[in-house]
Amino acid sequence: MAKKVVASLQKGGGKEHTKVVKMVKSPKSGAYTFKEEIVHNDQVKNWFSKH
Repeated sequence: MAKKVVASLQKGGGKEHTKVVKMVKSPKSGAYTFKEEIVHNDQVKNWFSKH
């Protein structure tokens, strides 16, 4: 699945986007979860500060 996402992003303006992944610890159970999203290169720092 990841290969399809990467291949489709490299067509056209896909190089202007980045897949960001952040590990978040649940305060209730203590388990870690991952938040993933594809954002524009200009918005990467903003995404990490919000999540």
